[in-house]
Amino acid sequence: KSFTSIWVPYSVRLYIADQLYDEKEFRVEDIVIPDPPVGLNWTVLNISPSGVYTDVQVTWNPPPSADVDNGWLIPFYQLQFKDVNETEWHELDPKRATEIPVYSLKTCHDYEIRVRAKGTPEVYGEFSDVLYVSFDSKGLVPCEEEFQIPWPVVLAFGILGLMVMLSLVFFSKQQKLKILIFPPVPVPKIKGIDPDLLKK
Repeated sequence: KSFTSIWVPYSVRLYIADQLYDEKEFRVEDIVIPDPPVGLNWTVLNISPSGVYTDVQVTWNPPPSADVDNGWLIPFYQLQFKDVNETEWHELDPKRATEIPVYSLKTCHDYEIRVRAKGTPEVYGEFSDVLYVSFDSKGLVPCEEEFQIPWPVVLAFGILGLMVMLSLVFFSKQQKLKILIFPPVPVPKIKGIDPDLLKK
């Protein structure tokens, strides 16, 4: 038996009846899949003025086996969260930091948060234990933003706009309206009478 070391390239060969079938070169840091992060915790960052939404900061510790302090592995972390009554998890972009803010959580809901890590490869390790986030404010704050439409202002602007439109229509069609209201008097057409003489 032999032991591998970090940052040392290795080559693995597969023989079948003294015939080389396959060969693979790798480094340990390129194939390792880290253990889950530990010690998840959360704190409140900000609460919206209405109290409907809350921003939280989620923190955790790296996997103990990764030996991050000595630089053996600097993993990427992916945080996922969901409402406890939902089944679909929402993913945040992977980051190397061990703290990530989660914005606009509804204060009247409870959430579950989990984190997983990956090294150089695109394969994630197992998820951490689920962190439960509860704001203990059910019934104390509304679940939706309360937006009231100022109906008197809307009505005033509507009437003003209607009056402007009617004025524009009236002035653009003034000549036609005059003809409709006061039609021109027809000129008498009697044979043998000159209209020009009648004008005199």
